[in-house]
Amino acid sequence: MAVVLVLFAVSSVHAADMKVGIVDLMKVLNESDSGKKAKADLETLIKSKQSVLDEKGKEIEKLKADLEKQASVLSAEAKKSKEEDLEKSLREYQRLVSDSQNEVKKKESELTADILKEIRIIVDKMGEEGAYTIVLENADGLVLYSKKDISLTDVVIKKYNESKAKSKK
Repeated sequence: MAVVLVLFAVSSVHAADMKVGIVDLMKVLNESDSGKKAKADLETLIKSKQSVLDEKGKEIEKLKADLEKQASVLSAEAKKSKEEDLEKSLREYQRLVSDSQNEVKKKESELTADILKEIRIIVDKMGEEGAYTIVLENADGLVLYSKKDISLTDVVIKKYNESKAKSKK
């Protein structure tokens, strides 16, 4: 649907009057200062979550090993109790993994949404000031071919970094 609208908009404008720009938002996210910081923050969060998960995993392995070692000498009740403890620990571990994944996804979405919002403002301003007819996002191969000189990606990264630097002062 969006492609049809773009084609319609393009066909209704004289080719000589048309100015097109391309922006690779993923590149901006990955190479801008804020994007790099967000990525580092996410990696820190993932590492902290992973260390908690590793610790819990070691506890479960210890419970499992203890149960295997003691299985022949434990009474049926004691063995059942240890098996229940192990199952409970496994459920807690699975819940912890799920909660950790959800927290990381939520944080990533928050960080990305904030950056993209700011980038869109910059692209809008660049589009207006540069008298662009249309600025397309080069996402997932949507743009099959474009001349390299119509890419605004590096300029967007530079302007975004500058805007963030100014706002910190």
